[in-house]
Order: sequence, then structure tokens, then C-alpha cells
Amino acid sequence: MGGADFDLIVLGGGPAGSNAALHAAGIGMKTALVEPGFLGGTCLNAGCVPTKYLLGASACLPLLRAQRRYKVAQGETPFDFAALQARKERYIRGARKALQKKLEQAGVTLFKGRGVFSGPQLVTIRGSSLETKLTFFKCLVAIGSIPASFPDLKPDGATVCSPASILNLLDVPKSLIIVGAGAIGLELGELLHRFGCNIDLTEASSRLLPREDPEVGAALYSHYARQGWNIHRGRRIRSVKTVDGRSVLTFADGETLTAETSLLCIGRRPATAALTPEAAGLAVKDAGWLDSDAYLRCSEHVYAVGDINGRMLIANAAEHQARYAVEHAAGATRDPYRCDAVPSCIYGGMEFMRVGPTAKELLGEGERVFLSKAPLAASPVAQSSGCIRGFVKMLWTNDSLRSVYAVGHDVSHLLTAASLLVSGQMKKNVPLPLIRAYPALDEVLESAIAAPLQSVEDDAC
Repeated sequence: MGGADFDLIVLGGGPAGSNAALHAAGIGMKTALVEPGFLGGTCLNAGCVPTKYLLGASACLPLLRAQRRYKVAQGETPFDFAALQARKERYIRGARKALQKKLEQAGVTLFKGRGVFSGPQLVTIRGSSLETKLTFFKCLVAIGSIPASFPDLKPDGATVCSPASILNLLDVPKSLIIVGAGAIGLELGELLHRFGCNIDLTEASSRLLPREDPEVGAALYSHYARQGWNIHRGRRIRSVKTVDGRSVLTFADGETLTAETSLLCIGRRPATAALTPEAAGLAVKDAGWLDSDAYLRCSEHVYAVGDINGRMLIANAAEHQARYAVEHAAGATRDPYRCDAVPSCIYGGMEFMRVGPTAKELLGEGERVFLSKAPLAASPVAQSSGCIRGFVKMLWTNDSLRSVYAVGHDVSHLLTAASLLVSGQMKKNVPLPLIRAYPALDEVLESAIAAPLQSVEDDAC
């Protein structure tokens, strides 16, 4: 393609970058992947994969406690947390090696270093001791995002921690302050609470998961409050600092909280600082996200996918964007990028999942929105787990299913079925177009389809 060193250079070896490189090599493009750290990016090494590994390994603990509440079980299941962490690290090292081998076998050329733009079709790779300059026909930027911080709200290398450092603890702290009630804060709080950590959860908004349905936030609040968490909603924070070897959080009104450790989960920001996008003629927007068009292009030769374009900070959305960008770069599609049913979820004892837009987003499009709802308590599977609280909600416009979301035990297992229903624009009161297992949690989806409709108003969002 035009005599460049590579048909495609991928910057970033996370889920989006590595999948893009594999797909590009698989369709015959001469491909390079540039990564300054570990292959797999934040997701594999310090994010969703280690978090889910630890949550999955300890999933029996809340289930056994639920059965003890029903007086059908007794006793404790002791865990060696340090041994569990060592097992997690072995898995991640193995996954990294497997990914490297897969890329090399596919014919992808790997470069260790940070890729920065030196021109519209030129990348400079800055390694530990030398620089390499490479030309490209197309470039795909997938360098992701990094944790946000502020002057008095940032990890300090002592007791104020980032999610990555919390995931590497060998000992469970006796007490933890969590700043931010989003997915990361809730999952890591759930994990450490299982092992005996006392949790103080703080959130500036009036509800948990502020961007989601208010009833979801209320259900999660009720769950964590019953678990013994101290939850502080609607309170702004002035600072979190290490004082005399302990974490001290100061609210805007001057009140303080003290704990052994604190965890900052206050959002993420783009990792564009070292990219020198201006050298390639790329524009940035808002907090520094790369500005991309309907085809995910930042310029004629450069695409931005995943977190770095600021559209949706979810690994599976990044992978989907990456595959499209490779297809477009190769000339296999001319259509604009489109994805209407992106699944997302929070794992743990009380899970949350959503496929499709929120009610607020649908109302913003000028649609008349209706919802139907079914409780998890009607499911024998939910009853058997001892975790019966929760529900499935469906959002409808013009008699077509637009969104499914749920909160409760094991609702992440509904994601694939929900994605298929939303993608297929399921019609109201039409039986499921498949034979489902019985008993299974999936039957709650069918109940929600058949449930009566209620109008959704702006003030309910």
C-alpha cells in the first residue's frame, strides 16, 4: 500500500489494538503493533481481567453467607488472599505470553516502546535507548485512557491508591475509603469486603451509578447498605491524603473519614499527552480525546478507537470499533460506523447489566419511551441462590425493544440474550424467538417482554 513501511501501524496493545492487529494481519495487511508496557493493556494487566478473576475465585463467599442466613449452611471458607493474588499473577503472565505468541504467529511485527506522531504518516517509536521511525499507509490509535486525578485527589504512593495498586495488594486492609460509586469502585469494594474489609463509599452524586436508572442505583444502595457498607451520597470531597500512615478524606463541609487505605475511582482521562497528535494534524476535543468522524477517522490516514476517542470507555466497544476501523482502512466497507447495542455490566454478588441506550438518551432523541419490568424473585434459579432481590427492565419505542437492563445476582449471564433481542428489535408481546432452558434466569427476560407497559417521563431518569 503505497510503499510505506507498514500498511497498518497500531498504537496500543490492549484489547482494541491487539484485536485490530490480528484482524489486519489475517486479511493480508503488513501490520505492526507498538506497545510501551505489557501486551493486553490496562484491561488484562491492571483492570477488568484481574478484577473479574479475583471476584470469580471468591464468588462462593457471598453465596455461602446467603445460605447461612436461611439456616441451611454453617461454617466459614478461609481464603489465603496472598496465594490467590499469586495465582492471579500466574494467569495474567500466561495470558500475556499467549497473546504475544498469537500476534507473532499471525505475522504482526511487535515494537516495544511509545509511539508518537512525527508527521501525517510517520511514527517515531521511543524505546529505552533508541528511536525508530516508521512510515504507514494507515494508523490505528488505541492507546486507551488513564485514571483521572486532581491536585488533592491523586494516588500518593502511600495509603491513597489507584485501582491498579489495589489489585496488587497482598494483604486485605481492615478499612477502605472508596471515592466514586461507579463500576470500578463497586467491584473492588465488593472484592475486599468479601475478605473482611470495612467499606466507606463516597459519591458526589445523590445515587450510586449516577449515569444509570435511578432504580438501579437504589437497588445497589440497598444491597451494599445491608452488607454493612457506610455509604455517603451527595457529598463533595475536598481532599484525600495520607496523614500519620492512614488515609484521611475531608469532605467539602470539613467533616473527615479515616481508614487504613483509600481508593480513588474518579473517572478516566485520555492518554494523548505523549502522542503529539498535532504532528499528524489530529484535533482533540473536550478533555483531550481524539476527535474522530463517523468512520472513526481523525485524518485521512489515522483512526482512533476505544477509550481514546471518548465515545464509550468499555473494552468490548473498543474491540468492535477496532474491527470496523481495520475493515474500513482495508476498503472492505464504506458505511459509517454503527453500534446500537453495546453490552456493559458490573460483576459481583449484586450485578448490573445494560444493553442499549438509557431512558434519558432515548427521551433526548424525542422518542416516547415505555418500560416493562419483571422481578428476579419469580425465578427458581434466583430463589435457589438465596439472592432474590433485583429486576429486569426493558425500554420500548414504537413497539420495538431498544434497551434491556437488570440488577441482581448473576444478571451478567443475561447479556448475550439481551444483546440478541435488542439487536433484533424484538417486538412487544411476541414470544422469544428461541427455546430457552428451564429453569434458567433467562425466563425473567420473557416475563419482562410480557409485562404491561408504563410510560417513562423525564423526571424518572
